[in-house]
Amino acid sequence: MLKKIIYPFLKKNVVMIKKIIIIVGLGVLALVLIFCSAGRRQQTAIPEKQVIVTNISGSGSSLEIEFIKGKKHNHPVMAVWIEDTSGQYIQTLYVAMSIAKGVFGHGDTSKGMWQPGRIRRPASLPYWAHKRNIQAQDGLFIPDETTPVADAYTAATPAGNFLLSTRADAPVMRFNIFFEINQPWDWNSFWHNNKYPGDNDYKTSCQPALVYSAAIDLNSPAKEYPLKLIGHSHYSGKDGSLNRDLSTITTALEICSSIRVLIK
Repeated sequence: MLKKIIYPFLKKNVVMIKKIIIIVGLGVLALVLIFCSAGRRQQTAIPEKQVIVTNISGSGSSLEIEFIKGKKHNHPVMAVWIEDTSGQYIQTLYVAMSIAKGVFGHGDTSKGMWQPGRIRRPASLPYWAHKRNIQAQDGLFIPDETTPVADAYTAATPAGNFLLSTRADAPVMRFNIFFEINQPWDWNSFWHNNKYPGDNDYKTSCQPALVYSAAIDLNSPAKEYPLKLIGHSHYSGKDGSLNRDLSTITTALEICSSIRVLIK
C-alpha cells in the first residue's frame, strides 16, 4: 500500500527532488569551504611561536624579534646582535647554544652512539663571529669552551617560528640590529658538494650564511622594523666579509619568511 503511494509521488516529482538534493549539496559544500577558509586565515594570521628570553638583567629597552620560518626551514642556527651607527659591534643578544659553546648535541660517536661533543664550525655564523672578534686558541673566531658566549645570551635552537624577548646590557637609542642565519647541507647548482673539494668547513655549510639587518631609532614613534637581507657571509668562515651578491643563493632565501623587530 505504502509503495503504491510513494512510487507515483517520486515519479511525478523527480525533477523537484533532484533540485532539492543539488541545493542541499551545494549548501553543505559552501559551509565546508567557509570553515576551511576561516581555518587557513587563522593559521596565517596567528602562527604559533616559541618564546625565547635572553638577558633579562639588561638595563636597555625591551625588544622583541619575531622570526617566521619559510618553506625551506630545517633547523638552521642563528645569531642576533647590535652595532652602533658607525658599525662597531656592541653586543650579542642571542646565539644558538651549540655555536655559543662549541658543543653540539650530536657531536661525538666515540662510544657507538650520538652524544654531546666538541665540534668546530667556522662556516656556521662567520659574520657574527668575526664581529664579536674573540679568537680561540686554534685561531678561529667561532666560540669554543675557552671563549664561550655567556649563558644569558644563549638558548637552544628553536624548531620553527619564534619570538625573542631581549634587551641590551645598557641603554642605547640608535643602533643597527643584525640577524645571521645558516642551514647546513643545503646544496644547489652553484654551491655544490664538489665546489671546494679540500675545504671541509665549506662542506658543513654549502649555501653560505645569510645576513639581515635594520636600523633602529628608539626616539622614533615607529613600533616595528622589518629586517632586510643585505648579503651573505664567507662560504667557509675564513674571514668576516659580507658579500652583497645574492645571485647564487636559492633555497636559502626561503629559510625565513620574515624577521622584524617589535618595540615594546
